[in-house]
Amino acid sequence: MATDPYAWLEQSLTTIRKADWYRSVQTINGTPGATVLLGGREVINFASNDYLGLAGDQRLIKAGVAATQEFGTGSTGSRLLSGHRELHRQLESAIASLKQTEDAIVFSSGYLANLGAIAALVGKRDLILSDQYNHSSLKNGAILSGAAVIEYPHCNVTALRNQLIENRQNYRRCLILTDSVFSMDGDLCPLPELLDLADEFSCMLLVDEAHATGVLGKTGAGCVEHFGCTGKQLIQIGTLSKALGSLGGYVAGSATLIDFLRNRAPTWIYTTALSPADTAAALAAIEIVQQEPQRRTQLWANVDYLKKLMQAQVAELKLLPSASPILCFQLPSAAAALAVGKSLQEAGIFAPAIRPPTVPTSRIRISAMATHQATHIDQLVAALGEFVIRNQGI
Repeated sequence: MATDPYAWLEQSLTTIRKADWYRSVQTINGTPGATVLLGGREVINFASNDYLGLAGDQRLIKAGVAATQEFGTGSTGSRLLSGHRELHRQLESAIASLKQTEDAIVFSSGYLANLGAIAALVGKRDLILSDQYNHSSLKNGAILSGAAVIEYPHCNVTALRNQLIENRQNYRRCLILTDSVFSMDGDLCPLPELLDLADEFSCMLLVDEAHATGVLGKTGAGCVEHFGCTGKQLIQIGTLSKALGSLGGYVAGSATLIDFLRNRAPTWIYTTALSPADTAAALAAIEIVQQEPQRRTQLWANVDYLKKLMQAQVAELKLLPSASPILCFQLPSAAAALAVGKSLQEAGIFAPAIRPPTVPTSRIRISAMATHQATHIDQLVAALGEFVIRNQGI
């Protein structure tokens, strides 16, 4: 007798629930900001990637509305067919200016930018060396490319070098993949050392600046600027959906690289162009990033205050090493992380639990924003302190 071919789905969900890995959405109402409405209740928002507080900025909203009125709600087709607007090219020029590269190309998401770029740059005769903590989009782009993939231990330059010595000569091309800011830890990649290895072993280097763009560097250009590596030959990928408060992704680099991707990146060629509203909003955001450096100044002041307050008042919660607005502390289990997240939400704080398989160990992830006030940070740390006292540590 035939069995139900879909029966395994419910069994798999049962296993996920038993492991405390089950996920469901939480509805946020109103515009994004330092506080949001969650389940009809105002909470302080430490869960957002809106680092500069631009997603609810009226200038981005007005730009999106104006573009919708002029160009409509959708781009109607791929850029190579009916989807290209001058607005797209203006955004690409603005990204290249911000990133200080020759050119840039805009995708419909950062995930698609990684998939498309990696699949276009390497193939079955090639090698990818990827940091083990890389984002899912980098890992899946590597799989999609068909190249041989070797993961190196997180930020371990010595191990990477040894892997290159052992394997590089066996492949036509080699691509090193890394996040610049690791989204679930907050630490930075060792970019200068990676560039040195790329030069020594004739490798391409792709760095995902998703959590660095608008945040790191003197002008907000990202981790590449932060490390003084502007002008070096590498492939920069990022998103418009975090500090830039919109939606979409980009690749920035040499004019030759960008021209190649226009002709070979499948997730650019075969997908509908970014909507006019998102394009215009991102363009407005880049202008603000360049004209209002005080936003970054305030963001880093908030990060510094939060770190110092946690170290002073909840030293039991050991923060992972971080050089970004992402601060995490690990917990012994998924159940413990859920308990802390629930306790914080009851105290009016939105900082959800992050659990496997997203991360190897469960944790609470806290994201600082430029628009957080000192009282918001005070309330977060106080709520964490109360939880620690009630539970006599974690």
